[in-house]
Amino acid sequence: MSERMPVVFVSHGAPDALLKAPDTVSCWREIAELVPEPAAILVVSAHWEMRQPTVSLSGAPETIHDFGGFSPVLHRMQYHAPGAPALAERVVSLLSGSGLAADLHPNRGLDHGAWVPLSAMYPQANIPVTQLSLTRNRGPVIHFELGKLLAPLRDEGVLIITSGAITHNFGWLDWHDEGDQAPKPKAYAFTEWVAERLAAQDISALLEYRFAPFGSESHPTEEHFLPLLVALGTASEDTPQRYRPRFAYGGLSMDAYLWRHSANVFHR
Repeated sequence: MSERMPVVFVSHGAPDALLKAPDTVSCWREIAELVPEPAAILVVSAHWEMRQPTVSLSGAPETIHDFGGFSPVLHRMQYHAPGAPALAERVVSLLSGSGLAADLHPNRGLDHGAWVPLSAMYPQANIPVTQLSLTRNRGPVIHFELGKLLAPLRDEGVLIITSGAITHNFGWLDWHDEGDQAPKPKAYAFTEWVAERLAAQDISALLEYRFAPFGSESHPTEEHFLPLLVALGTASEDTPQRYRPRFAYGGLSMDAYLWRHSANVFHR
């Protein structure tokens, strides 16, 4: 049996992370260096929600520039990785075989929650990749259970990357912050709460994160926290390693986590 693949969660931040967050980019590159070369990559991004879990069959996923108001440089960026239709079909088989209805999308591309971190982690764009959607209007428990169903992929050479945000309140953002200011106290407090609960493997608390101090304020809507819960379900009892790049725009925590099989180190 091949080595069990790790599980990764990244806070992808604003779309301009590749241009304005060098320590975040370095973090993503470091994570990729610690991961065995995957046969394929499955990304779960906060920026794709469907009525039920849906996976892209695209053989050549387009780079989706699903944002506005940022540098034209970003709109010229392309990530031309091959698609992974066989992996997409495998994901649907895993989910439907467990009683969870799932769909295939014929040509959905890679949104910025996927291609922005992938551009740093695997810049050669030579590893097949596909995306799995979140399930619209379904809560934390469903996405945690979804993550559990994906766990067999780890023994099949598949790297699962979930991409969202530890904090995602636009009202907390200072768009003039160049990274030299202290993070917003509420954003910092919730980020530390998440880190403590992950270190303690306190799944029940994380599933009820909206009742944590500043939990509901950190996430006025849930889609950016749900990828973390997918990763938590997939990672099982593996211990997370924490990465702590600078906050973006004062209010976006850029924390990332790497779960490796039998890992026993948690970086604070």
